Amino acid sequence: MDLTQGTTNEKINRAKKTMMWFAMISMAMVFAGLTSAYVVSKSRKDWLTDLVFPQAFVYSILVIVASSVTYYFVKKAIEKDNRGMATALLLATLALGIVFILLQFQGFNEIISQGYHFTGPTSNIVTTFMFIIVVTHLVHIIGGILVLLVVIYNHFKQKYKSGQTLGLELGAMYWHFVDFLWVYLFLFLYFVR
Repeated sequence: MDLTQGTTNEKINRAKKTMMWFAMISMAMVFAGLTSAYVVSKSRKDWLTDLVFPQAFVYSILVIVASSVTYYFVKKAIEKDNRGMATALLLATLALGIVFILLQFQGFNEIISQGYHFTGPTSNIVTTFMFIIVVTHLVHIIGGILVLLVVIYNHFKQKYKSGQTLGLELGAMYWHFVDFLWVYLFLFLYFVR
């Protein structure tokens, strides 16, 4: 397909999706750098080997995957002109996103209850890395929550209908990306110890 073809609106939509891809690739590079530094640091003598992985992080992966599923079905509901279902799915996605954030903080509490801290004299490189990686991801999730709030607002303003879902699609691209990113980070932190 020739990217210079199509109406002005189609070209603008393609450009916005391309910009979203560039943003997601940039975010992926940040996490690639963080996880690479984590791997390189594993050879340190003070590397923790007895840290129990937080159970809340395990639950959070289930919650974030569920939020991707609910968001996926929003567009399908919009295309079928089922606004009530789309509203319920958007609100469910928002609730799951908030639960995910709460579970992340619960995970931090579980680490602290083991006697490990993220900074200061009782910190360790492992917990510091874990904190930096998870908090950086949380910042992106909070960005996703803000995007989701804009999508919900636009949905209530009835801006989305079959064939006119660009904002919804861009929001979904970002949301699915940060969800996939957590799956990767979870598996990385769980298995690379």
